[in-house]
Amino acid sequence: MICVCDTPFDPGHELKAFENKADAAGAIVSFLGRVRPEANDDPVKALHLEHFPGVTQKSIEAFAVQACQRWPITQHLIIHRVGMLAPGEPIVFVCVGAAHRREAFEAADFLMDYLKTKAIFWKKEIRDSGARWVEPRGQDHVDTQRWSSK
Repeated sequence: MICVCDTPFDPGHELKAFENKADAAGAIVSFLGRVRPEANDDPVKALHLEHFPGVTQKSIEAFAVQACQRWPITQHLIIHRVGMLAPGEPIVFVCVGAAHRREAFEAADFLMDYLKTKAIFWKKEIRDSGARWVEPRGQDHVDTQRWSSK
């Protein structure tokens, strides 16, 4: 399941629901990304995420299909927020179920790398010093590149 939403979600509730549905999984890996309270020693007041409805969802679905083709995962969940978010709020949640831990870890890592660098989102940090658009870091691209060699 994939959800791009403008409303808050409860990661604990989502994980519990995922666990209840993942009967065939011997391993479940989850990742929660939250809005950072500061960037470069400058307090962050908010993070605003924009997207193309429908297009963003389809791009994420394509990454999920790739993950399912690469690893024998039994189930996945991707939730990504859009709109205005406060520091500490959940922004992204990924759960992967698989028969074994290695597949679950790798598939979750793959999905997060692609969400960070390839998913169609525009992020703007609102700080005390002003607003600025956020791009993936160089290391984010390095992390994503490693999947093209496997």
